[in-house]
Amino acid sequence: MKKIYHLGSCSTCIRIIKELDLPSDFVLQDIKKESISADQLDEMKTLAGSYEALFSKRAQLYKQRDLKNQNLGEKDFKNLILEHYTFLKRPVTIVDNQIFVGNSKKTVEESKNAIH
Repeated sequence: MKKIYHLGSCSTCIRIIKELDLPSDFVLQDIKKESISADQLDEMKTLAGSYEALFSKRAQLYKQRDLKNQNLGEKDFKNLILEHYTFLKRPVTIVDNQIFVGNSKKTVEESKNAIH
C-alpha cells in the first residue's frame, strides 16, 4: 500500500506532499473530508506499534480538554483519533509495510527515501 493520510488545509502537509514528489500510484486521503475508519487506524497502529505513536499532543483540542493532565491509555488514544481528525499526528505516510508519522525533518527524509 502507498498512502498518505493528511489534512488538505494544513500548509505543512501540503509542503511535505510536494517535497515528496509522489509517484502516481500513491493514494491521498484528506482526513477532514474522508474520516479515518477503525480498520484504517488499526492498520496504522499495527505498523506504528501503538495508537499513542499516531496521536498528536499538539492538537488544540488536546489543550482545550486538558488531556495532558489525564492518564490516557491506548483505548483512549484510539477513540480520540476516531472521534476527531485533529488528534492524528500528520501526515501519516505508508509505503508498503513501513509507516512514517509526523512532520519532523528526519521522518520526512526517511519517507522520501522509502518512496524513491
